[in-house]
Amino acid sequence: MIAKIQRLGSNVIETTEEVGRMSILLWATFIKIFSPPFKFGPIFKQIHFIGAKSMFVIAVSGAFTGMVLGLQGYYTLNQFGSVDLLGSAVALSLIRELGPVLTALMVIGRAGSAICAEIGIMRSDEQIAALECMAIDPVKYLLVPKYVAAILTLPLLTSIFDVVGVGGGYFAGVILFDVNPGAYFSSMYDSVKWNDINMGLIKSFVFGLLIVWITSSKGYYLHLAKNAYGAEGVSRLTTEAVVIASIAILVSDYLLTAILL
Repeated sequence: MIAKIQRLGSNVIETTEEVGRMSILLWATFIKIFSPPFKFGPIFKQIHFIGAKSMFVIAVSGAFTGMVLGLQGYYTLNQFGSVDLLGSAVALSLIRELGPVLTALMVIGRAGSAICAEIGIMRSDEQIAALECMAIDPVKYLLVPKYVAAILTLPLLTSIFDVVGVGGGYFAGVILFDVNPGAYFSSMYDSVKWNDINMGLIKSFVFGLLIVWITSSKGYYLHLAKNAYGAEGVSRLTTEAVVIASIAILVSDYLLTAILL
């Protein structure tokens, strides 16, 4: 019993220390974002990696998510004779919740894992130590471009997901089930307000920050983790970062929804 309590206390202390280190790194990174010199080349490179290379998976996910919403929404609303509200149901579901959340989860799987593995390998191979020896700030050089790119691209990717998802709902509802196209778009126009759009954009902004913060911090502090050296250690830490980031997205989604509503 005493051993279990000691283990629990040790885990709590380790988690608290890790959160503290990550918070200090987050604050240091934000300071470096606004500190000269400003180099836009690495930022554009990360925007291409996180944003442009994620567009295909985002578009495919958005299309089929919208089609599923259109299909499920049609059968549900048809029971109440409210099929004309299908456009409203699809748009609000995508803009408020599914668009930001699913976009963030896709980006975690495609780019977040790569960010953690890249920085973790650099830490394991002592490349970050070499940068420090050459008087190159690793936070400014490695983390700042990733933070800026993630914060800028997540809202854009979410917007693409929403637009393609609305198109997928149109295909399922209007093309397959002969829902009136005018009713589909008019119900959407009447129900979707600027507050709904702002909610989705705020969520995507916060999700982008959470993704890059958790995944980059896990890799950056690899040398302080237990049994994290070598290929096996990097892969284990990358998996842990993906799981924690995914859970953080779902938890923050609930909190943001409760606050913004």
